[in-house]
This record gives sequence, structure tokens and C-alpha cells, in this order.
Amino acid sequence: MSDYNLHAPVGATKKKRIVGRGQGSGRGTTAGRGNKGQQSRSGGKTYPGFEGGQMPLYRRLPHRGFTNIFRKEWQVVNLSDIETRFEKGELVDGASLQARGLVKKADKLVKILGDGDITKALSFSVDKVSASAKAKIVKAGGTVEERLAPASTDDKAGA
Repeated sequence: MSDYNLHAPVGATKKKRIVGRGQGSGRGTTAGRGNKGQQSRSGGKTYPGFEGGQMPLYRRLPHRGFTNIFRKEWQVVNLSDIETRFEKGELVDGASLQARGLVKKADKLVKILGDGDITKALSFSVDKVSASAKAKIVKAGGTVEERLAPASTDDKAGA
């Protein structure tokens, strides 16, 4: 087998079908579109969801409610869970929480909640920490570094 005698298998290449070029071509008159009807006309296309004039499904069904596309999905972890799985002086972040099975994904938003008590001095580097959790962590001798700035309460000052 050489480069100069390579060829496509029989039937792989087909001649382009020319339509609408007279009766003798076999594809004249209606050019393969059939007789009459919307699809036989030029420009005779329908939109997605068209049901032949019947009221489309998307208009028959009620549309209620609202989906907030800007909503943030938080992975929440309580102090009681952290107390049992971390040793004194360790760093608590998304990766370490994922390694211990407390969150599913390390790169998603993590919030620490204050349910339970903490006695070990741990350093936290997460997206958000509740006020009660922050107080308990600092009381135990730990540190808190929030990656997301807390929402300011004086946003309406100019209004």
C-alpha cells in the first residue's frame, strides 16, 4: 500500500443531488419537497415548539415562581463537626474540610456555623464565618480569615 494508490472505498463518495432542474432529471417540479403544504413553500419554516397551530405546550403550562440565578450555594459546616476531626493548630480551609469529608467540593463557598463548641485553637481560612462561630473560635484561641468581605449594613446611606 502506497500513498499514490490510496482511494476511497466504493460508495463512499456520492454525486451531489441537483434538484429543480426539469422533469427529465427526476427531481424537477416539486424538487423533492412533495405537493403543497408549509414545508413545500420557500420560507416555510416553523419555530421550535410549533405544534401545527395547536396551542404549544410551553403556553399551555403555567409558569409560576422565580429562579434567582445570582444565588450563592453555601456548603455549611458546624463547629461541632470540626471539633472532632481537627487537631490543635491545624488550618481549616476548603481543601482540609474536603479531605475529612465535611464538604463535597473544596473550591465551592464554605461557611462555618456556630452550632456546638470548640476547645482547640485552630486557624480558619474560609469564605464566611457566622458571628457566633467567630466568637467561639477567638475565645478558644484560634484565628479567623474570611475570604469574602461581609456585606456592609450602610448600603442605603446615599439613598
